[in-house]
Amino acid sequence: MSKLLVPISNGFEEIEAISIIDICRRANIDVVIAAVEDIVTTGAHNIKITADCKIENVEEDDFDMIALPGGLPNAFTLAENKYVQDILKEFKASDKYIAAICAAPYALHKAEVLNKNYTCYPSFEQKIDPDNYIADQNVVLDDKIITSRGPATAAEFALEIVKLLKGDEIYEELKEDLLLK
Repeated sequence: MSKLLVPISNGFEEIEAISIIDICRRANIDVVIAAVEDIVTTGAHNIKITADCKIENVEEDDFDMIALPGGLPNAFTLAENKYVQDILKEFKASDKYIAAICAAPYALHKAEVLNKNYTCYPSFEQKIDPDNYIADQNVVLDDKIITSRGPATAAEFALEIVKLLKGDEIYEELKEDLLLK
């Protein structure tokens, strides 16, 4: 079974985190939510999630992919957290998939794992690399790095994660079940 790591901290974007967790679990991907701060983490809109573990207890070898939801200050916290940064670097070195949505590509930039082509929440490219920002695609896949724009693109982003980890058939079935065109 594929295994996905989703680190969160206070201020995470709920739509993005829940879309990733829910859609990937529907595809029978083992999703582990790792708290960067407290086990009970509060999102940007005061929705609380109880994480499965703390980020410092994660064994990165156990995972196939890491996916970072956006939201503030979550994106900045992920960009400054030693454990998250080390895991991102280890995933890149191990040629594993890395995903980030909304403001979270900033954490990839800080870890120096972001490939040339990416997208993010509009205006956040000014903190990353405006020259390689792709404004007209909801999801950008550049080798093993996948990025997306924000809350409205969260389901599309999560389905792309499913496609990468489970294949086209599961992706198409789930896309149809979710009524996503």
